[in-house]
Amino acid sequence: MLASCGGNSKEQAAGAGAAQPPASYQVFTVTPKSATLNSDYPATLQGEQNIEIRPKVDGFVDKIYIDEGSVVKKGQLLFSISAPQYQQDLNNSAAAISSAQADVSAAQLAVNKTKPLVEKDIISHYELESAEYTLAARKAALKQAKATYNTAKVNLGYTNIVSPVNGVVGTIPYRTGSLVSSTNANPLTTISNISKVYAFFSLNEKQLLSFSRTVKGSTLNEKLKNTPPVTLILSDDSTYPEKGRVETISGLINTETGSASFRATFPNPVGLLRSGSSANVRIPSPVKEGILIPQRSAYELQGKHFVYVVDDKNAVKSAEIEIMDLTAGQFYVVTSGLKAGDKVVYDGSSALKDAAVIKPEPMATDKVYEGLNK
Repeated sequence: MLASCGGNSKEQAAGAGAAQPPASYQVFTVTPKSATLNSDYPATLQGEQNIEIRPKVDGFVDKIYIDEGSVVKKGQLLFSISAPQYQQDLNNSAAAISSAQADVSAAQLAVNKTKPLVEKDIISHYELESAEYTLAARKAALKQAKATYNTAKVNLGYTNIVSPVNGVVGTIPYRTGSLVSSTNANPLTTISNISKVYAFFSLNEKQLLSFSRTVKGSTLNEKLKNTPPVTLILSDDSTYPEKGRVETISGLINTETGSASFRATFPNPVGLLRSGSSANVRIPSPVKEGILIPQRSAYELQGKHFVYVVDDKNAVKSAEIEIMDLTAGQFYVVTSGLKAGDKVVYDGSSALKDAAVIKPEPMATDKVYEGLNK
């Protein structure tokens, strides 16, 4: 019995010391991929032209022919101002012209009458010269009267205010009967020409340097031409269907904000974009045949990123990687620490230790990079 018990104890000890099989982990092979990295920048939208409509004469708002938000054409009547004094000035000027014309006619008759008498030496030449001077003065007075009439006519024309451009009407702070003048703080309204819309946004110094290094070109104009078309993300997170172009970059960095101003232009054929709106400008940055890994394959420790690399003997080793600030969706772009052909544990959050042996389960490349650039 003792021998038998002793034998069982040895078998149990042998069974307890048997090696455990390695755990299975999904592993993928790093494959170079092309992707597009997107950078979003808050932007403010402004129409191509924002023109304040102000009266040039004093008077009361007589009629308003448009409403806020309505679309108007160049030359369309917007407001009429009641200013009777300008019509009276026009009438007085017209009467002054008639009077001046009568004076010219009388002076001309005097010249015509005096000239033959001087030729016959009936009266002195002095009389003719005096008549001619009077005629010249009367003609000058006629010109002055006509100039005054034209001024009155222009002033009267200012009582009808028309749109200088095609655009959209802004707010209308004054209503019928309001007293307005050219010195009012607020304009009658603002007409925004939104056939094109400007998106103004800023890049800090670091982003500006990255932009300058990424975009090809030896001069600023060349870099602007080589900048890919940009996208506008609207306030409801929808994508504006029309592509835009970055057209200008400020030559100076604002010392207060430490950023440089950019302007992108977007066509606005249906008038969806309005001045004063906010949006995000998305600038794409293509990556060709880069080293991309799923974000879940990496783990972070003390501000650094690591992955588990599997060697030929199925042993894992923690490898530090460097990644770009921009991501391609749910994928990191690795700049160092990995190369094509390396085998990486798909789930980087696993509690593995260096030199641990695993049983790799290869994953299909399409499965690993599913969703890239979507």
